[in-house]
Amino acid sequence: MTPSASARLRRASAVAGALALAASLSACAASAEPAQSPETSAQSADFPVTITHAMGETVIPEQPKRVVALDPSYSDAALLLDAELVGYVDYRQDAEQPFADYLGDVTEATADSVSVGSIAEPDLEAIAALKPDLIISAKVRQEALYPQLSQIAPTVFSESTGPTWKENVVLLGEALGKKEKAEKAVAAYEERAAAVGEAILAENPDLSVTLIRFSGGDTARLYSSDSFIGEILTDMGLPRPESAPDTTESIFVDISPENILDVDSGLILVSTWAPEGAEGDASRAQREQFQSNPLWDRLAGEKLEVDDATFLASVSIQGADEVITTLAEHFGVDPQED
Repeated sequence: MTPSASARLRRASAVAGALALAASLSACAASAEPAQSPETSAQSADFPVTITHAMGETVIPEQPKRVVALDPSYSDAALLLDAELVGYVDYRQDAEQPFADYLGDVTEATADSVSVGSIAEPDLEAIAALKPDLIISAKVRQEALYPQLSQIAPTVFSESTGPTWKENVVLLGEALGKKEKAEKAVAAYEERAAAVGEAILAENPDLSVTLIRFSGGDTARLYSSDSFIGEILTDMGLPRPESAPDTTESIFVDISPENILDVDSGLILVSTWAPEGAEGDASRAQREQFQSNPLWDRLAGEKLEVDDATFLASVSIQGADEVITTLAEHFGVDPQED
């Protein structure tokens, strides 16, 4: 047996052992649980439920209480819906502050939450040890791991994260037995987006908006109507310029230095993916290259530097609300916050 095959066998045995232990502990916990209160029984009345999702159908026998989210957008959605987020994947370099600022103070809500690895390589053994009632993620993230995850707990996958971010909140709500709460959260966001957008356009009737992102490489990215920020701007009623290139095949259009003028609009949102290290250095170098190009100074629109983690990476109701707040404050209109 080769060393790599031996290592795989050891990992498989460890995971199998963890699965067996999790099942045993779950059974013991179930036998020790006190009788449900009338309120808890009422909340669980609609279970078991069968959820149709990107990987097929999943039966959830009881209302989930312990959730593992293997995509950051689902961590945000779990917190939005007051679920107990017991496990999450790392997506920020600051280990001491694993949750984004736009979420506000989630210290209490995440006091018992632990990392289960990265998006690309979640730790199955760590997930099993948490004894989750529900695992939520996306096919685009961990399709190959779905069979193993399903052995640990009922697992629900959306097709993607960005283009379906609002639908994903409702999907998680359905799995949690909180579909109505999820639908109300989406409706409240859409109502706020429309109100703030209307106020901005009342003061700036000819406004158009684009977003350019620097993330390293030879070309920058002009984000499309189908992207997260594109959908927010659409919900706000803030149009793209008719001349701006767009696509339904991707969330962005590549912009070369020679095509900088394609970015022009009334307001140009400028975002830079800039983590510490070589990748961030490449993004910063690209931004400097574009902004030193004579064509950059020919852009007529106002330029506004925005937070990349919020405007591009958040893909959540909380992130979208922060985008709305930022734009409201920039234009000096009522942010319509609760």
